[in-house]
Amino acid sequence: MIAPARQAAYDALRAVTSRRADLPSALARVRTSLPDERDRALAGEIVTGTLRWMGAFDHVIEAFARRPVGKLDPEVVDVLRLTAFQLLHLDRVPASAAVNDAVNLVRKAGKKSASGLVNAVLRRISRERRTLPLPARPEEGGTRDAAIAYLATALSHPAWLAARWLDRYGFAAAEAWAQFDNAPAALTLRTNTLAANRDTLAAALAAEGVTTEPTRFAPDGLVVRSGNPLLTPLAGSGRFVVQDESSQLVALLVGARPGETVLDACASPGGKTTAMAAMMEDAGRLVALDVRSRRVALLARTVRESAASCVRLVQADVSRALPFRPAFDAVLLDAPCSGLGTLRRDPEIRWRRRLDELPRLAGVQRAMLREAARVVKPGGRLIYATCSSEPEENEEVVEAVLKEDASLQPAPAAAHPAALQRFVSDAGYFQTTPFRDGLEGFFAAMLVKTKDLR
Repeated sequence: MIAPARQAAYDALRAVTSRRADLPSALARVRTSLPDERDRALAGEIVTGTLRWMGAFDHVIEAFARRPVGKLDPEVVDVLRLTAFQLLHLDRVPASAAVNDAVNLVRKAGKKSASGLVNAVLRRISRERRTLPLPARPEEGGTRDAAIAYLATALSHPAWLAARWLDRYGFAAAEAWAQFDNAPAALTLRTNTLAANRDTLAAALAAEGVTTEPTRFAPDGLVVRSGNPLLTPLAGSGRFVVQDESSQLVALLVGARPGETVLDACASPGGKTTAMAAMMEDAGRLVALDVRSRRVALLARTVRESAASCVRLVQADVSRALPFRPAFDAVLLDAPCSGLGTLRRDPEIRWRRRLDELPRLAGVQRAMLREAARVVKPGGRLIYATCSSEPEENEEVVEAVLKEDASLQPAPAAAHPAALQRFVSDAGYFQTTPFRDGLEGFFAAMLVKTKDLR
């Protein structure tokens, strides 16, 4: 009998690699079939880890199978990938059990003829785990091609993205970024200060067997070191929100104050919305909008749990004319983007995104930023943010809109909160980077509406 966690991991991985579902949806679907929380956790770890290291696994599979992965049945390739992860990265998984389940999985998938190949490749991976045929780390002064081969194959990143990071930041930073992406991400929480403070939340979680430590930069964040807060009575109580630390910092950048009128223009799932509501001490008006009904429903649930009464929900498309006049003291546009700064938390993105997508995404982002600027009142501030690492979606979007709209000016350095100055470049852009900060890669720019020329 195939172990339930391995069967679920295979089902989820097939859904992702066949593009039938994204990673969060695929995991949510298979977890419903696993009554044991340990199996749910193991299935998630296997799928996420397999997607992180898929580039390296495919290279090894091709070497040992002596054929391109494209010449193998996709079901067989996914079994080889997820079992390679267990053999190479999960010491607690017996190799014999993992290989036997792999053979049974390909048979169950109707690929019985491949069972001998699967058995042979996996046993060789297990036997030669310390001498796998992967590109070596280049020596100092090595060629650009050697560096890209190492980053793309041994560290399992798209070659086009590895080349960009290498050219922009240098080898040491690109290597550190790739290594960061390949490490499991801890669960990070933000305290809802309308209901608790960080110390009291940490104590309440500790009483439920959940160990945490404060985030390094975000004042209300907690990093979970052991236990699962989502399985405690505190889950859904509104005392915390699951939110990455970089995302928490972007919300701080807005500087929302009590009594202000604020717009969160792409608000779901609501982490930044509820953070700003807490900064406003629930006094003022915070309009939170999103375009899809499902995302508005998720946003509504987050707001409801937070008990913030100053939030008003609107379903609208920020890339089209918004139903507002220029009345907002602050507008946050956390624009839909490639997500290339969040490859640690969502490793599927590294294989789903392509270089030729960036211009299309940037076009949508420029349209959104123009429309968001229209509803900022004179003297108000506009914060444009992404979780992308790439300049086409970041600086270049902002600079294009600044050239078009003389009513917008970059905010002076003094306008940024003092606690965030370490993340602000000489050009005035906020950016977190894995190699410098140990955080996911987020970008933000603060602009000021000096006058309305339209």
